[in-house]
Amino acid sequence: MEAGKDPSRRFTIGYALVPKKQQSFIQPSLVSLARSRGIDLVPIDPTKSLLSQGPFDCVLHKVSGEEWRSNLDEFSAVHPEIPIIDRLDAIERLHNRISMLQVVSELDTSTSASGDTFGIPSQVVVYDSGALADSGLVGALRFPIIAKPLVADGTARSHKMSLVFTRDGLLKLKPPLVLQEFVNHGGVIFKVYVVGTHVTCVKRRSLPDVSKETLECPAEGSVSFSQISNMTTKGQLGGPQEELTRLDEAQIPPISFVTEIASGLRKALGLRLFNFDMIRDARVGNRYLIIDINYFPGYAKMPSYESVLTDFFSTIVHNEDGQNGESNHKAELV
Repeated sequence: MEAGKDPSRRFTIGYALVPKKQQSFIQPSLVSLARSRGIDLVPIDPTKSLLSQGPFDCVLHKVSGEEWRSNLDEFSAVHPEIPIIDRLDAIERLHNRISMLQVVSELDTSTSASGDTFGIPSQVVVYDSGALADSGLVGALRFPIIAKPLVADGTARSHKMSLVFTRDGLLKLKPPLVLQEFVNHGGVIFKVYVVGTHVTCVKRRSLPDVSKETLECPAEGSVSFSQISNMTTKGQLGGPQEELTRLDEAQIPPISFVTEIASGLRKALGLRLFNFDMIRDARVGNRYLIIDINYFPGYAKMPSYESVLTDFFSTIVHNEDGQNGESNHKAELV
């Protein structure tokens, strides 16, 4: 402990979250554990000046808009010493699915000590309907194709996706879109949660593999869904029991490999609260593809999220954040 610090001092973290995020994240169990560690979590009204609220030792937020940006800028100008988790410009990079994954190319993708490699799927961005008929643009991708909205701002619309089997199915889509080549991955997705230097990797149900027979004679040109883990298979992509068996048998990637990627992304993005979705390419068993990165995800779904977040809050308010180093590194695969 630094000389002169009062061990009995309490710290205040103000949070500005949209109602849905506040309801899922600010659970009584989290508030209680943080309070027992000397940290009080208090709500911020994002429509009012931050300078008129507080005082705060840290500002935690997931709110967007110019009004909020001006509010944060005003607060930071007066209190540059108070950490804001995280910077708006860094967060907004994840609102576009092209710039989101470009950051992966900034990382060292050479083979890790475990022998595993990573990258992103082949993809193109389509801004207008005419481009969907351009065989030169889309022809570089092989069917099936995942079509995702270009904007990834957390709204219901940004989650509406399609698995497309035919060119006719493509022509029915509404740009702007990112078209991503679908890769069979055993029906399992690995969700990696990053909280400061802590990393937790869990496995979840994903889109089942698409067989050659299904691709040659699809029941329809495309299948729409909102979230991969909630997609109904409609009988053409495998059965529920088969999916559960695959999930149970799937091996989580090596811990050193996962934390290496997480560390690289944390530094490249300049973010401390995010998660990324990763799949294992069924064609190359030690090849992984990062398909999505999200800011401030649903941490309440992460095992022991209360203790992980409270540890993180403690490092922030005590100025022990490991943002520029690995001394506080923790990892967990579950």
